[in-house]
Amino acid sequence: MSQLALPLQLADHAVFASFLDNGNESLVATLRAISAGGDGHGCWLWGAPSTGKTHLLQAVCDVAGDRAAYLPLSMLVDAGPKILEGLANRELICIDDIDLVAGRSEWETALFDLFNQVVDADSQLIVSAGSAPRECAIKLADLQSRFAKLPVFQMRVLGEDDRVRALQLRSRHRGLDLPDDTARYLLKRSRRDMASLYGVLDRLDREALRAKRRLTIPFVREVLEGS
Repeated sequence: MSQLALPLQLADHAVFASFLDNGNESLVATLRAISAGGDGHGCWLWGAPSTGKTHLLQAVCDVAGDRAAYLPLSMLVDAGPKILEGLANRELICIDDIDLVAGRSEWETALFDLFNQVVDADSQLIVSAGSAPRECAIKLADLQSRFAKLPVFQMRVLGEDDRVRALQLRSRHRGLDLPDDTARYLLKRSRRDMASLYGVLDRLDREALRAKRRLTIPFVREVLEGS
């Protein structure tokens, strides 16, 4: 992963290869094209928490490397809108959780200026939020109008079978084998949102490496009951 303009490091697992795109194929294809230098001014992706928005924005930056900048507003909102200055020099800007600053006039003015700079520079802007542009609580009408012109994608929530596949895909990316029965056991014994499931999988990865054990149901039960 490359270090970006801001002192932020991308997660090592947040790549396209470890993201299950079932139901989100069009979005992932669009993001892959953008990250490779495709045409357009970007896109807006939205969905419920733990549907993979952050994963995909970071995957874009992983491919784009130093051409991109990643801004997680959940971490940067207190820094103020000055952090947006100069970003249009990048070919690709990914802003995560933009709804956290919706309704804040100084942020909205800065985002409006950034959007116009992105267009003038023929750069691209990818934005994530919990809702579509028209439902986002943006008060500056011109800014909402600009965002509404971007291609908009709603992220699909994974069903149970796809959650199993997503866990197995993440496991393979880490060099682990996660059998079907173990994956389904995890779904029954853990919180079912993907962020929580991935967190448990990360812990199992560490424990399996330490104990030199496979991800069997008895081993997973032992780890979970020991928490």
